[in-house]
Amino acid sequence: MVVSVKIMSLTVATLGVISFIFGVVAENKKLASGTPIPSKGIVIYQYPADPTVALGYLSLAFLLASSIAGYFSLFYPYQRKSVPRGAFFKSTSFSIFFNIALFTIGLAITLLVWPTVTEQIHLTRNIHHNLDIACPTAMTSLLGGGAFLSLDSSLFWLVALMLVENAREDYFDEIEENRDSAEALTNSA
Repeated sequence: MVVSVKIMSLTVATLGVISFIFGVVAENKKLASGTPIPSKGIVIYQYPADPTVALGYLSLAFLLASSIAGYFSLFYPYQRKSVPRGAFFKSTSFSIFFNIALFTIGLAITLLVWPTVTEQIHLTRNIHHNLDIACPTAMTSLLGGGAFLSLDSSLFWLVALMLVENAREDYFDEIEENRDSAEALTNSA
């Protein structure tokens, strides 16, 4: 199977867009509150069917898939020509975009996991002994922010992949120049 930069780019972008869509839909479907049902010394909060938790986890899964594909696409030996990783990190632009991609992944994971797990906890632990608390739900806008950051991280992986292509060309040009210089020296001797 021939893996090309174009296929890897499409894979990273598609997975990132799917993660973004799931995150935005999860934010839009998130419940504002539940219905309190008072009882003897407790309050049970009943929530209608809510796809937020499932959509949040799907968004997280596609973010992770996009990130893994993005990471491995950078160091994959295209056309069976391997390049040492150090050659990529000689480029300041690549190093910057690589680190920004890693940072946005971490932030996106945080913003997707936090409200998703919080919402799951509120849905499963819906019996409270304090009669004065409001019907809890996860914080608003975190899933949407995580969705946008997951899209951003896939875009940063794509920029890093473009910079890797330049670094690969520079590396092979440098090897060719060194080979030509060595041949010229051996022929003149």
